[in-house]
Amino acid sequence: MKENNEMKKILYSLMIVCCLGISVKGEARSFADDLSFSLDWQMNAPIGTDFANKISGWGMNLDAGYEITPEWTAGLFASFHTNHRYVGRETISLSPTEALTTDQQHSAFQVPFGAFGRYYLYDNGYVRPYVGGKIGAMYAQNTTYLNTTGYYERPWGFYVSPEVGMNINPKRYHRYGFHIAVYYSYATNQTNLLNYEENGRNNLGFRVGICF
Repeated sequence: MKENNEMKKILYSLMIVCCLGISVKGEARSFADDLSFSLDWQMNAPIGTDFANKISGWGMNLDAGYEITPEWTAGLFASFHTNHRYVGRETISLSPTEALTTDQQHSAFQVPFGAFGRYYLYDNGYVRPYVGGKIGAMYAQNTTYLNTTGYYERPWGFYVSPEVGMNINPKRYHRYGFHIAVYYSYATNQTNLLNYEENGRNNLGFRVGICF
C-alpha cells in the first residue's frame, strides 16, 4: 500500500512537471510568434543640401519588433547609409589672406538607431499595409576628401522618420515574406566643412527586403 502511494506521488509529480513544461513551451512559442523582423536594402535621396547630395543605394535597415496587438507593433531599429558628391576644381576662400584651389569628394555616412512603432491598416493574410514612425539618435561622419588629405566632422543629432510600408506574404499567413516601405527622415546633425555648411539632414527614400 505504501509503495502504491509513493508511486502515485511520483506519477503526480511527473504530470505536474510535464504540464509546467508544456505551459512554458507554449508561452515561449507564443512570445516568439509575436516577434517580427525585417531586413532591407535601402536607397535615399538627400533633400535641401549641397553636401553629398547624390541619390545612393549604399544603405541597409534592420527592424526588430513585438506585436502588442494585431494592429500595433513596436520595437527597435538600426540602419546606415552613405551618400557622395564629387565637386570639380574650384578656389575656396579659407581666410582674408588664404585660398585653396582643388577638387573635392564629399561623403556623408549616417547611422540612425532607436525605437519604432507601426499601425497595420489591413490584414488578409497576404498583405499588411501600415503607417509608422521612427525616433532616436543619429551618428554621422561627414568628410571632404582633397587630393592628399581630408577633413571630417562627426556630429550627433536627434532623428525622426515617418514611414509607409507593406508586408507581403506569398503564402497566406506565412511568417516569411517581403517588405517594402517609403520613408522621409530628418536629423538635426550639423556640419561646417570648408565652405559647406549643413544644418540638419533630410532624406527621402525607399526600402525593399525580407520580413520574418
